[in-house]
Amino acid sequence: MTSQPATASDVPVPHREIEGIRQADARLLETLRDLDDDAVRRPCRLPHWTVGHALTHIARNADSVIRRLEGCARDEIVDQYVGGAAGRAGEIDAGADRSAAALVADIIATNDGVQAAIAAMPDDAWGRLSRGVGGNLSTAEKVLFSRWREVEIHHVDLGLGYEPAEWPEDLARRWLTDLLPKLADRTSPQELLAWCLDRGTPPTLNAWE
Repeated sequence: MTSQPATASDVPVPHREIEGIRQADARLLETLRDLDDDAVRRPCRLPHWTVGHALTHIARNADSVIRRLEGCARDEIVDQYVGGAAGRAGEIDAGADRSAAALVADIIATNDGVQAAIAAMPDDAWGRLSRGVGGNLSTAEKVLFSRWREVEIHHVDLGLGYEPAEWPEDLARRWLTDLLPKLADRTSPQELLAWCLDRGTPPTLNAWE
């Protein structure tokens, strides 16, 4: 007896990711509660970006998640960003210099939009595909996981007091299962093994592609 291949409708509702996004959004908004215009002009932890750039990226990423989920609900493959990587960069630059109030309002509105798109998803649509900015196809379930990661990692990148130690353990363990197998491609495998075996110092990693 042979097993039947999985289909898009076999992917269950990603409750863990949905709750992870909800909690990540709440933590981010708590950090932004007293944000002022001086703070959004400061450099964040990402090269050449201010806090305003990072917040605009979080909001425009939310728009991309909404677009992808709505496409999956229609069973239509759509692109993550209008205009691809250049369009993404242009939107971030265009929104980075807004006031703190405008940036926070954008975050709130787009977070709410993600939740509305999640609520509108048919239960059998989580395995449907959309196209990421790099051209890769991902299921709607994986799009939600990517959104959870985006909010958490860029919350830290803001440099406003939220640190990696506060990342949820559930997220860290799941993400590490994706990242750890790729480490040997970013450094010397021998140096990496030596470090893992307490026989060397942490290796220097090549840039994350």
